[in-house]
Amino acid sequence: MAVLSGDEIRKLIQKEGLIRDYVDLETQIQPNGFDCTLRSVYRLRGCGRVDFDNSRRELPELEEVEFRDWVYLPKGVYRAKLNEVVRLGNDIMAIARPRSTLIRCGANVLTAVWDAGYEGRSEVSIVVHNDYGIWLSRNARIIQLVFIRLSSPTKGYEGVYKGENIDS
Repeated sequence: MAVLSGDEIRKLIQKEGLIRDYVDLETQIQPNGFDCTLRSVYRLRGCGRVDFDNSRRELPELEEVEFRDWVYLPKGVYRAKLNEVVRLGNDIMAIARPRSTLIRCGANVLTAVWDAGYEGRSEVSIVVHNDYGIWLSRNARIIQLVFIRLSSPTKGYEGVYKGENIDS
């Protein structure tokens, strides 16, 4: 396994469509990853349910938080949709970490693993810990995706989130 460099990520974007719908390629490519940006934010309006085999999985209802250029988020938990559509081959996975400025402002981003074979416009959770809240601009860079090449190709992701939000 090896972490992909910014140059390798750029080549995969240009040749294989690793990422599309980005805001500014030169700004978003980092030495060891790619910054993903904020498209929309939602309040959770209900309870979720998680089980072993997903047969009784329920996601909370959402209410979109309206904003044009900026949005103020008081302390709480939110779901956010990213601008970028990620398309991973069967030999690449990704993990994400919050941007350090977001952390310094008293907020964090919760993510899951991007499995090899995943394609979609991902959603993440934003947790605002700061008692005074946080202001986020549309297209703010909120996470950095780190891509890892697997030691060998694997069966690609086939879960319910494959292809999520591509048309939205």
